[in-house]
Formats: sequence, structure tokens, C-alpha cells
Amino acid sequence: MSMSTQDPDTRLQLRPDAERIAEQIGEATRHMELRDPDEGLPFTDRLVNHCVEIVGVGVLVAIVLVIFVNAVSRYTLNYSFIWAEEMVQMSMPWLAMTGVFLSVRRGTMIRIDFFFDKIPERYQGVVANFGYGLCIGVLLLMGWISFDFVRQFGGDVALYVEIPTGWSTSALVFGAVGAAMAYAAEFYREWRARRRASTRGGSPS
Repeated sequence: MSMSTQDPDTRLQLRPDAERIAEQIGEATRHMELRDPDEGLPFTDRLVNHCVEIVGVGVLVAIVLVIFVNAVSRYTLNYSFIWAEEMVQMSMPWLAMTGVFLSVRRGTMIRIDFFFDKIPERYQGVVANFGYGLCIGVLLLMGWISFDFVRQFGGDVALYVEIPTGWSTSALVFGAVGAAMAYAAEFYREWRARRRASTRGGSPS
């Protein structure tokens, strides 16, 4: 017969604490998910983010509607819209690029701070600047390659929707350049903050 390491009274005392901690975690998670991600930003930054967000939401809604209507038509009327899959594929780059742009603007891009925190504080600024420069350079290169691709092949007409494919691939140009500009703006803000801190004699953030 197995025996518990804790008596029943102790378990009863620990249960309310565990439930309270779970409620606090759930409340904090809901607060993070529902709060305005642009809270505290200047009006211009909020306007830019909201405009891009509207584009992304519009594209997502259009994709969901096309897939839903096509699925209902296929299983109820035994008829599929031949252009539906192509329309979804051509819309995906815009959805992806709006997401990348907003992730950079709002600081939600995936990054690993473990090794960065191990660097001596006096060198962290140099490493951060190098990281920003590398990201900006890669994104600008991607934008240039995408622009060259659109220039050469953007006039090709899609098979079913019969619109130029440049309508879709141009999202890579705008997304890459926009993300590069967002990284440049973030780099400038952090550079000013470190410069202001060093001027005042404080430690750079």
C-alpha cells in the first residue's frame, strides 16, 4: 500500500494556494493577450501600426472566407471554385509580411537573450548595434532581390485569377523594406537612450 508524503490536512491547505496561483497566472495571461500592444507609443507610431494591422486582418479575413465558402460549396454542392487555392496562395505573402513588420515594430520577434546577457555590459551596446546592422542589411538585401524578381516576373498573369503575380510577390519588397526601416527606427531609439544614459553618467540600458 502506497503512502502519501503529505497528510490530507496539508494537501487541503496547499490546494487553495495552488488554485490562487493558477488564477493569477491565468489573469496575467489574459491581461497580456488583451492589452493594447501599442500602448504608450506616439500617435504616428500607433497610426502606422494600426494601418498595417488593418491590412493584415483584412487579408486574413479574406483568406478564411475564401477557404470556408470553397469548402462548403465542395461538400454541399459538389462544386469547387478553381481560383480559390490560387487566391489564397497569392494572399499569403501579404499576411506574412504584415506580421513580420508588426513583430519588429512591437518587439515581439523571437530572439535569444541567454548569450547576450553573458556578455560584459560595456560590450553589449556594440553587440546590439552589430545585430541591428546585420538584420537591416539582410532585410534590405531581401528587399532588393525581391524587387528584382518582381521587375522581371511580376508581369506574369496567374492562371486562374488572371491578375499579375506581382500583386502577390511585391509584398516581399514592402515587407522586407518596412521591417528594415522598423529595425532602423528601433536601433536609433536605443542608441539615443544609451547616449542619453552615458551623458547623464548612468549605465546604458
